[in-house]
Amino acid sequence: MQLTVWTYEGPPHVGAMRIATAMQDVHYVLHAPQGDTYADLLFTMIERRDRRPPVTYTTFQARDLGGDTAQLLQTAIRDAYMRFAPQAMLVGASCTAELIQDDPAGLAQALQLPIPVVPLELPSYQRKENWGASETFYRIVRALAKPLPEVSPDTGAKSVRPVCNLLGPTALGFRHRDDLAEVTRQVVDMGIDIGVVAPWNATPADIARLPEADFNIVLYPEIALTTAQWLQRNFGQPFTRTVPIGVSATRQFIEEVAQLAGINPPAALTRAEERSSWYARSVDSTYLTDKRVFVFGDATHAIAAARVASNELGFKVVGLGTYSREFARDVREASALYGVEALITDDYLEVEAKVSELQPELVLGTQMERHIAKRLGIPCAVISAPTHVQDFPARYSPQMGFEGANVLFDTWVHPLMMGLEEHLLSMFREDSEFNDTNPSHLGHQPTSAVEAPLAAPTHRQIELPASVATVWSAEAAQELHKIPFFVRGKARRNTERFAQERNLALITLETLYDAKAHFGR
Repeated sequence: MQLTVWTYEGPPHVGAMRIATAMQDVHYVLHAPQGDTYADLLFTMIERRDRRPPVTYTTFQARDLGGDTAQLLQTAIRDAYMRFAPQAMLVGASCTAELIQDDPAGLAQALQLPIPVVPLELPSYQRKENWGASETFYRIVRALAKPLPEVSPDTGAKSVRPVCNLLGPTALGFRHRDDLAEVTRQVVDMGIDIGVVAPWNATPADIARLPEADFNIVLYPEIALTTAQWLQRNFGQPFTRTVPIGVSATRQFIEEVAQLAGINPPAALTRAEERSSWYARSVDSTYLTDKRVFVFGDATHAIAAARVASNELGFKVVGLGTYSREFARDVREASALYGVEALITDDYLEVEAKVSELQPELVLGTQMERHIAKRLGIPCAVISAPTHVQDFPARYSPQMGFEGANVLFDTWVHPLMMGLEEHLLSMFREDSEFNDTNPSHLGHQPTSAVEAPLAAPTHRQIELPASVATVWSAEAAQELHKIPFFVRGKARRNTERFAQERNLALITLETLYDAKAHFGR
């Protein structure tokens, strides 16, 4: 195990909490030491939920280790049942309690409660959060989903409208609530009924009804793929493979859903696509063609973001990676389409080194990459968990569907366009209208001590990642950072190549100007 300051995923019991917190009338009893209740903050502070997660902790202490910790767990299970009266319970252990080997499953079964109790065996030292969420959802569905009753041919007529389930949205999921609303509206507009949405707001009774649908829509494979595969094997329910992020993927998703439902795609599909692809037909779009972008996140969002960036916005994908090792093969296949090597890692320092090496003009990543890009002076947009509170906006902000495509445009393109404004401000900084020493745009001179000129701000020097063969002088580095950030990476690479071709170990201010003149011819 590697000691780290940041981590892309929590332990698997946090994934189980995401499922329990998303559902209704389900309670999770977690065998854990005092201090593991920190996970509550993820939901109440980051997601800003109006209630605490439905989780009871045993919170054993050091002095309890010499006694009967198994009895503490059984007491906690019994008390939680009496207090919360859930329709089903989950029982598991945190990474620390796992070492005690108290057998939560056996202890819960011995209590013989009159409700389903789903034991969770989540190996904390081999697996992580998304796998824990996937395994928990799978265990719940496997325990509660009921076979379809035998129906005689003359008993009622089947509904004329096809029915589907939406699988995958959880608590603490990146834009899951908004994605769910967007996809639900799209599916209903197609003439398809929604049977069950799970795990979001689903009850154990809803889980039991999952096999009644004609097919399943998998919104987030990291969470729902295993469950959808089990439902297909046991109940013959097909499921979707396309994640509707971006215009082209949304169009493909609608066609796939229509095929599974046995209907024709709606005529409104073309009109909706036209509303979402307006930017591709604009003159303005040519300004950002071939902008170099680095993509990192969970597999679903990273693969989708790379596709949208390359095929719909005209960017050039120079790096693609994920921390979701379970989907490493999918990310490698996607990376091959862009001629780059996939970065499969959960070490943020490796990601930082790769971003520093590639010097992209835009980073699409997680909260981690937001910090990395900020230190390197590169614009960044968050596309995936782990996220911060600012990535749970009050406004409607889906990633999926045609409206999601518009949100992606705003989130990704505007930081690059604002770089032009930053450049113009730098160009006119010495103008009396914009001079830093003036208290307003009026350009008047101070007439009293009260109106004494403000001290010119000290511009923070941003440290440049050192190249293997060249070193930047302080003056050259300072001049480089006057170049707009959206072309700074290209200027840096050209200057270093210019210096290396001439065997110059030190890049001075004169070298920078010579390189500019050379490549400007």
